[in-house]
Amino acid sequence: MTKEQSSMEVEYKMSLKLLNILLNRGVITEEEYIKIDELNRQTFSPELSEVYV
Repeated sequence: MTKEQSSMEVEYKMSLKLLNILLNRGVITEEEYIKIDELNRQTFSPELSEVYV
């Protein structure tokens, strides 16, 4: 894995943590969580995305 790919993985993981916080606090719905996560996967293209499911 290249340094850039590693960076994208970290950024994706950070976005997941933030999404989980927003979901747990009731700021976003489960449906919104799924939509935002899909957009984040397109943006960050994490190679380990299958592991995160």
